[in-house]
Amino acid sequence: MRKFKFKINGNDYEVDITNVEDNLVELEVNGSPYTVEVDQALQASKTPKLIRSVAVPSTDAHPSQAKTSKPQEPKGVGNIKSPLPGVILDIYVKVGDRVKVGQKLLTLEAMKMENLIESDKEGSITSIIKQKGDSVMEGDILISIGE
Repeated sequence: MRKFKFKINGNDYEVDITNVEDNLVELEVNGSPYTVEVDQALQASKTPKLIRSVAVPSTDAHPSQAKTSKPQEPKGVGNIKSPLPGVILDIYVKVGDRVKVGQKLLTLEAMKMENLIESDKEGSITSIIKQKGDSVMEGDILISIGE
């Protein structure tokens, strides 16, 4: 259940608590089993343990992969993803528009600040997934860019 290490008068002790019921505690001290009675009944902590889920990266590639272009794929093809959670305030492009690297695509409000999302690839807008006023999470696909 729980393990502790103590140093008492220069001697090391390894204590494994194996079971707790009311005011009786079963434990092992350096491998020797003991049952200990405590003055009052022990209660399990009511504080929940929070376990964070694994963060989803906002990029297409796995972090261990080099981010280089693939010669067989057309240049400029890909998705524009949300860099952080927020609300889309304005969209400056429409389906079919040609965009260049650095061209502004949309404004995203996040944490009471307006963030300009620019294109990181060249091509034409094939689809706009999220619309003005939509709430988005980090990593959500906003716009698809094709050749």
